[in-house]
Amino acid sequence: MALSDLDQKIILALQRDLEICPRPFQEVAEHLGIAEETLLEVIQSLMARGYIRRFGATLRHQQSGFEANALVAWVVPEADLQRIGRHLAAQRAVSHCYARRPAPTWPYNLYTMIHGRTPEECVAIAAHMAAETGLQDYELLFSETELKKTTMRYFRESAGNEP
Repeated sequence: MALSDLDQKIILALQRDLEICPRPFQEVAEHLGIAEETLLEVIQSLMARGYIRRFGATLRHQQSGFEANALVAWVVPEADLQRIGRHLAAQRAVSHCYARRPAPTWPYNLYTMIHGRTPEECVAIAAHMAAETGLQDYELLFSETELKKTTMRYFRESAGNEP
């Protein structure tokens, strides 16, 4: 089922931060000029159809004491990629996990973003994950400077209303 105009308007509105208030969805509904019940029904429909997976809070990990993070690039045998990928994705320290085709001069095909309080903790986390999976070929790429971090926006307001 294709997205209706109302579906798209609701997704656009939900791409922003929700207000911290007793009824954040009521605020969104009022902004859209619809009833809160209608908004909630459409959100439930979008979830049932797989367009919205979840709602979650964004934690500023550096401010909460998790000052180190590293992208771990793994070489995983193709036959084990799904199984090992699911296993690593389930780890508490992993926030992102992606499989990608390796490049001719870069053999890594699975990537996990891990977070720790120190770089040494990230190294230990990766070593533990390697021991659990039997993977020996991996690289840790530590973040040095955060240049941009934002939520993806899939729909934009009409031209002129948003940069």
